[in-house]
Parts: sequence; structure tokens; C-alpha cells
Amino acid sequence: DGVIIARQRRNEKSKSACAEGCEPVDSLAPEILRRLEELGVPFQLYRHEAADTMESCEAMPFAGPELTFCKNLLLCNRQQTQFWYLLTPARKPFRTSAVSKALGCSRLSFAPEALLMSLMHTSAGSLAPFGLWYDARGVVQFAADRAVLGTPRIAFHPCDNTMTLVFEQNVFWEQVLPALRHCLTWIEYTAEA
Repeated sequence: DGVIIARQRRNEKSKSACAEGCEPVDSLAPEILRRLEELGVPFQLYRHEAADTMESCEAMPFAGPELTFCKNLLLCNRQQTQFWYLLTPARKPFRTSAVSKALGCSRLSFAPEALLMSLMHTSAGSLAPFGLWYDARGVVQFAADRAVLGTPRIAFHPCDNTMTLVFEQNVFWEQVLPALRHCLTWIEYTAEA
């Protein structure tokens, strides 16, 4: 049973309340939550057991047809000199060739987990857009499939898979995206093989 901590915009300032111990030790979540609060971004925070697969995310009690959970993928070329962080809908099959073509890149593959940590300070199952704050050299390019816009709300872990942040779509794209300091490339690709 997750504790819901809602952050609402009041008088143009974000007011928050956090249950004691809501932020785990050795996690980026406290810093990410602090940054979002400083930006005045309204969101809902849900605490839960570790959810490191799309199936476990979609089984959350707050999940539903009005909420998009995204696959969060870090991709790279064979030489590991080009890196793309991609958001695509949870249920949409990932096709390497179709995504590579949509991005105008040579064939991309999944980046090794060591690169998740060195580039975005997180691990598989916890990757989220907020990891872009830790891409200090700006080597990761950000792309999203337009299909993620298909619901009123969107959810991400705060680089900690024991929590989920839920945003209104327009809040995420208009308030959070600019703060990530990475340009977004919108793509569309077909899921057919």
C-alpha cells in the first residue's frame, strides 16, 4: 500500500508535505524531488514496492487508462559514441531498426548498464528523464515517441523504482522538460516487424 503525497501549486509556490522517511537513503529521489519543488511543479508521489518492469508499473493501484507509463531506454551506437535516451509507451513493441531510422542514426542497441550509471547516475529499472540532470557533459540526446502523449497524465520513477511521480502531461512537457536542459526530438515509428 503506497502512501500518496500530493504536491499542489498554491499561490504560485509548491507546498509539500512528506511522511517521515519517505525518501530512501542512497537515492537520487530526494534531490529530484527538491528540484521539482523548487521549480514549483505539481505532481503526485506514490511509494510502493520496487517496480522495475513495465508489468509491475502497470499493476500499481493508481495505474489506469488515463495514465501513460513509459519504457525508458538508453540506446547507443556500436562504437558507444552516440547516446539516446528514449521514451516510448509501455505496451508498444520496441523495434531497433524503426527507432534508428526515425532518429536518423546507424543501428542503435541497448547501452550497457555501466553506461546508465556513468551517464545518468541510475540503473536499469529506475531510468527516468530526471537522469538527464546528471548528464553533465551533455552527451545523451533525448527522444520521445509522440504516442506517449495519448493520455492526460504521465508517470516516471524519480530514478528510484520504489516511487512513482505522476504529472499532468502539459505540466511535464511545459515545466519539467525545459529544466532538464536537453533538447527533445519527437519521433514516430511503427511497431510492426
